[in-house]
Amino acid sequence: MEKVLGNKKLGENIKRIRLACGLTQEQTIARLQVLGSPISRSTYSLIEMGRGNIYVSDLVGLKTVFNVSYEDFFEGIEPSRSPKNKE
Repeated sequence: MEKVLGNKKLGENIKRIRLACGLTQEQTIARLQVLGSPISRSTYSLIEMGRGNIYVSDLVGLKTVFNVSYEDFFEGIEPSRSPKNKE
């Protein structure tokens, strides 16, 4: 399974989208688990804090759960790996 390396902005975007959908972390995880993801709340929490990596399949699941485009997850993330963008 492939992972996307998380960062603070990706986590912030995921949290922003979740809150805009009116979902708690528990509700989001429950919906991901229905789709077949074994993600735990602690892992999901780390992703939202920008401290955890996310499986590509879980990102696909979040797209389904939140009914958003992939671009929404990456909003505001620069296409550079310069030191100022690392987190």
